[in-house]
Amino acid sequence: MLIDTDFNFLSDANGGDPDSTSPTLRKYHKILWSKPLPNGTLFDLHDDRKGAYLYHKSHLGEFFLGSDAITHSYKSHRRKRWITEQVLKEVNELFDAGCTIGAYIVFPNRRIDRMHTINQARGVNGRIDDRFDLTLECIRRLYRGEKSPLYDTLLRYKDFFDLFDDFAGYVQFFLLDDLVDEDYQVKFYLPFDDFQTRPTFSDVDQYLLYNSRVLNFIRARNKRIADYARSIVG
Repeated sequence: MLIDTDFNFLSDANGGDPDSTSPTLRKYHKILWSKPLPNGTLFDLHDDRKGAYLYHKSHLGEFFLGSDAITHSYKSHRRKRWITEQVLKEVNELFDAGCTIGAYIVFPNRRIDRMHTINQARGVNGRIDDRFDLTLECIRRLYRGEKSPLYDTLLRYKDFFDLFDDFAGYVQFFLLDDLVDEDYQVKFYLPFDDFQTRPTFSDVDQYLLYNSRVLNFIRARNKRIADYARSIVG
């Protein structure tokens, strides 16, 4: 099987973070994202460049990419334990699903001017709190030239986002279709207030709604990835 969407990357991460230590995750990223860009140019990725997770260099530019988990159960967040400890079954179910390929993507991972990478900024920005639906809205706004909590960070990597022409191209390339509607508006996990407040959970019910929607996204994207993997083999 080219891509096993049930494979848990913790199983070969040797106790480390799968983003950096799972060889299977790295292999899957290379297989999935080495493909033609919207302009038809092959975005071939290499894993033999010393010090690079995945690497591309051509007339398009030079890109150093790293893996990033794009779903979060918040299992280990101390501030959210008052909620998560009440629903451990659901938390663990999302945590396990979040260790499969449907819950990962690649972003540029070289720091520019000693500033945060996209991965780092997503985690420390209080208006994002590591949520990928909110990150994706920031990316959508970048393509429209609109401000967002991650605008300055994303703008530093504009050459990467330019590879995909527009937001639809980015979504389609990374098989993120299940997190947008037919008009390419982001389908938020929870009610969205235009980044006015910090994204927190007010109670258990709100966490469970978030949990179920993230889980549905992972499952749908895993199916999409499996279908894509079969298409490139056959």
